[in-house]
Amino acid sequence: MKIIICGAGQVGWQIARHLSGEFNDVSIVDNNPALVRRATDALEVQGIVGFASHPDVLEQAGAREADMIIAATHSDEVNMVTCQVAHSVFNVTRKIARLRAQSYLDPVYSDLFRRDHMPIDVVINPEQEVSRAALRRFAAPSTFDVQDFLDGSVQLAGLALDEDCPVLNTPLRQLTELFSSLRAIVVGVRRGGKLFAPEPGDQLFNGDQIYVVSEASDLARTLAIFGKPQAKQERVVVVGAGNVGLGVARALENRKERVRVKVIERDRTRAETAADLLERTIVLHGDGMDSELLGEAAIDSADALLAVTDDDKTNLLACVRAKAMGCKMTIALVNDPSLVPLMTHLGIDAHINPRATTVSSILRHVRLGRVRSIYTIGDGEAEVIEAQVLSTSPLAGRTIANIGFPEGALVGAVKKRGEFIKPTGSTELEEGDLLVIFALRNDVPVIERLLQVAVEYF
Repeated sequence: MKIIICGAGQVGWQIARHLSGEFNDVSIVDNNPALVRRATDALEVQGIVGFASHPDVLEQAGAREADMIIAATHSDEVNMVTCQVAHSVFNVTRKIARLRAQSYLDPVYSDLFRRDHMPIDVVINPEQEVSRAALRRFAAPSTFDVQDFLDGSVQLAGLALDEDCPVLNTPLRQLTELFSSLRAIVVGVRRGGKLFAPEPGDQLFNGDQIYVVSEASDLARTLAIFGKPQAKQERVVVVGAGNVGLGVARALENRKERVRVKVIERDRTRAETAADLLERTIVLHGDGMDSELLGEAAIDSADALLAVTDDDKTNLLACVRAKAMGCKMTIALVNDPSLVPLMTHLGIDAHINPRATTVSSILRHVRLGRVRSIYTIGDGEAEVIEAQVLSTSPLAGRTIANIGFPEGALVGAVKKRGEFIKPTGSTELEEGDLLVIFALRNDVPVIERLLQVAVEYF
C-alpha cells in the first residue's frame, strides 16, 4: 500500500517504523526538518518537509497514488484539513485523523465527519484510548498489561512473576497437563529485558514477565494459577482531572458495582469543572504529591491510585508516595518510554503509554488482510493481532502445525462458529475462524503475508 503519514513526532515515527518494514510504500511529512531527517535516516521512508495540509506538499508525498493518509500532527485542525484536502483534491480512499479536542467528539456533532462534510473515516482520540486502557487495568489489577480481543471474549494479560508463583520452574508442557481444562496459553516471556515466544519445554522463573492469552471467563482462574488472585477495586484515587482523569471517573461512576472515587486536581478551575460534571465523586483541590492531601483522600485504604496528569514525573512521584502510604496498587501515565524501566525499581505496579495506545489504535485500521484488531507490546517489541481467516488465505484448510508460523509467533486463541477453542498443533483453521496471534516484531511481516488473501479474492 501507498501510505502517507503526516506528523513525524513519536506517534508518526512509530507508525512509520511499523509500516515501512512490511512492504508498504511510506511517505512521512512534517514541517520540522530535523524530525523528517530522523525518520529518513532510520527508516525506509520518503521524507517531505512542509505543512501536511498544503496540497502541493501532499502531491509531493504521492497523494495521487496514495491508498491511505494518516494525519497525526500535533494540531487537530491541521489533521482535519489534511484529510479534507486528501479527499477533495486527491480522492484518497481512506483517511485517519488523530483528534484531541473533546468538542469534536461530542455525539451532538457526529455528522461533522460525514463524507459530504469533513470526510474522515477513522477518528482516534488519545485521551479516550488512555481512559479505556486505565479501566482495563482496574478490571485486572494484578496485571501490568491487559487488552481485550474477540469482542471481549478473550483477554491478553501481562503478569510479573514473583517467588510466590506456585508454578515456577514448571515446563509449560506440564502446565497444560496439570490444568487441562484451563483455556489459556502463555504466548510471550520477557526475561532479562528480552521478549521471546516460549517453547513447550520452557520453564518460568522468578522475575519473568509473561503474556497470557485467556478466555475472559477463565482469566480469574488463570491469574490465581500464576499467583495473582483478582481483587475488587472499590476505592480509587485519581490524580489529575484532565480529559483522561475525568473520563475514568465518569466511567467508574457509571459502573453497576459501587466504586468510591476521589479526584485530586492542582488547577482550581479544572477542579471546579470536574466537581460540577461528576455526581458522586469527591474532588479535592491540591497537589497529588502532597502527603497531607493524599492522607485526606484516605490513600492508605485505597485499592488503587491512577496518576494521569500531563507531567510524567508528577505521576511517578505521586505513585511512589501513595505506595509508601499504603495504597495497594498504583498506575502511572508515562509519555517518555525511557522512564518505563524505572517502574519496577520504584514499586509502581503498571503504567500506560498514551503514544503506544494511539499507535495500536491507528495500526488496527491499517493492516492488510482481514485484521480486526492489533495491540503493540512494549516499545514495539511484539504485536498481538486479531484476524479472520479468509477463503483464499494460506491459513485456510491447514492445521496450525503445518502452516509454518515463524519461531517468534504463537496462536493464542481460535474462535470457530462463535465458540472459543484452545489451539493446538492439530487445530485445523477454516474460513471464518477468528485468531489471536502473538508475534515478535521481526515476524510481523510473515504473519501479515499469511493473513493476506490471493488477488482473485477481489
